[in-house]
Amino acid sequence: MKFTMKTLPGLAILFAVTLSSCSESQRVAESEGASGNGQNVDTVSTAVNENLILPPPDTTHDAEKRSNIIGWADGETPVAPAGFTVTRFADNLKHPRRIYVAPNNDIFVAESDDEEKSANQITLIRDTNNDGKPELKKVFMTRLNQPYGMLVLNNYFYVANTDGVVRYPYKEGQTSISGKGEKILDLPAGGYNHHWTRNLIANTDGSKIYISVGSASNVGEYGMDEEKRRANILEINPDGTGERVYASGLRNPVGMDWAPNTNTLWTVVNERDNLGDDLVPDYLTSVKPGGFYGWPYAYFGQNVDPRLKGGRPDLVQKTLVPDVQLRSHTSSLGLAFYDGSTFPERYKNGAFIAQHGSWNRSEFSGYKVLFVPFQNDRPTGKPEDFLTGFIANAGSSDVHGRPVSVAVLPNGALLVSDDASNIIWRVAANK
Repeated sequence: MKFTMKTLPGLAILFAVTLSSCSESQRVAESEGASGNGQNVDTVSTAVNENLILPPPDTTHDAEKRSNIIGWADGETPVAPAGFTVTRFADNLKHPRRIYVAPNNDIFVAESDDEEKSANQITLIRDTNNDGKPELKKVFMTRLNQPYGMLVLNNYFYVANTDGVVRYPYKEGQTSISGKGEKILDLPAGGYNHHWTRNLIANTDGSKIYISVGSASNVGEYGMDEEKRRANILEINPDGTGERVYASGLRNPVGMDWAPNTNTLWTVVNERDNLGDDLVPDYLTSVKPGGFYGWPYAYFGQNVDPRLKGGRPDLVQKTLVPDVQLRSHTSSLGLAFYDGSTFPERYKNGAFIAQHGSWNRSEFSGYKVLFVPFQNDRPTGKPEDFLTGFIANAGSSDVHGRPVSVAVLPNGALLVSDDASNIIWRVAANK
């Protein structure tokens, strides 16, 4: 679907989502501006920032710094902390985006891109002896429509295309799927700045599936009628019935994962553009059922977007503050909690986040994989660099590649997809 600029409808249009009231544990803005009256706050408190100072919004901001992809020379790799080794796990892929590790340890990679350039396929990779050198790499599925999310559940292989969720009969270990499958759910397609990705994750007992759907616009500029069932995480039954909005106001939630040993869903969200180099921060957050996270009326708590001032003060008042800020314009896409056993103990149950990298900023941000430490299922420290070296020369805008997805293998190694250089990297702890 292609979008054209339309006159922004009245901001009093009903935004039909089911919302819950904020819990007592919600971290709120530390200013009278948090009342939803259109005043912006200067300071908010998050799980790891007691006094996070936000700059004032700049509606004249129109920075652009695009990356020039130069790839990786032989022997070059991203840089991990001391004690880790980075190697090429697979290459010569076609824009590898999402990595999914199936219950039988088969590795599936969705190869997809903008509509005109997408390979529209899924590749199967199998490393039976876990030595980091796959014995099998072959195309598993073709003729898809910008696939991203994948899921094996109840003898079905699910694929989230940009326009809907399709499931196919599946037997563990099979090496290809053909046929149309069964489309169990239609989804709104198209979107601003690559908001075509639709991710999938099931809950622990397999009774529900969650689908991330990004907004169609930056900040509602096409009208809110174009945003129906968007900027949400949706919940369905495995057969596609029973749809409900699990959480809303999430501009572009892509990565999703369950905090280990809990029933708490977490997501990373790409926030809006054109409010400043340092607004609005992308974020990692736990997802409250029925929670509203601000888009498009407010950001990072009850800070009113000046472009929509006066619109939906009721939703502004209900806006939740996310847990961890990840810097602005980083395009944080991938999320995986570390449930392996081979990394040092400090990484246990922490979150790895792949940042694809900025464009709406004067200087680069992102282009790395971050780590956020967790204890007792809560973040305990600020994000720290884990896998870097993707930026070759910031002055000339040269980058080697751009990380998208992260996945933890059963042997404890971490996989990182690099869609710009068509490589999947493997990060393993030294023995």
